[in-house]
Amino acid sequence: MHHFFRTMGFINQYDLVFEGLKEGFHEFEYNIEDKFFDHFEQDMVSVGRLKVKVLLEKRSTFLKLSFTIKGWVELTCDWCLEIYRQPVVHKDEILVKFGETEINDDDEVLWVLPGDYKLNLAQLLFEFIIVSIPLKHIHPVGKNGKSGCNNDMIEKLKQYSTDGRTNTETDPRWEALKKIKN
Repeated sequence: MHHFFRTMGFINQYDLVFEGLKEGFHEFEYNIEDKFFDHFEQDMVSVGRLKVKVLLEKRSTFLKLSFTIKGWVELTCDWCLEIYRQPVVHKDEILVKFGETEINDDDEVLWVLPGDYKLNLAQLLFEFIIVSIPLKHIHPVGKNGKSGCNNDMIEKLKQYSTDGRTNTETDPRWEALKKIKN
């Protein structure tokens, strides 16, 4: 129970308070570190350092939020199983409108109640980070053009996956298909 309240208090630092702001543009900055990821029930990311800039455009009937997220998260490489730093760069925009509607079926529009004076951005920021991670988690290629993967580990994994056997026999169905193709 205590842990929950600690993370709730922690997550409040991602509140964007828009009450009392004049119409026009306002900038906000947020830092994301490891503790941020503990708040979400997932096991893809637990370590990362990211900077978030939010440009808020306040109008009488809506708010427009423009996000820029830059940094890195630690992922496990799908090929060599080692941990590596995945660069993250993400830009996004959200419109915030005021109304009694509960329908949030539009990804670009967020509805908030007319009396609300702040918006917690944690869930949004988390989703932006997750969608900016490539589906395949692979070491980035270095400046020398070489993969950052641990080759020794890849060789070991190859041995285990084939059990040391070399499979030179081809499925007869493939052979039949090759004949048809030729």
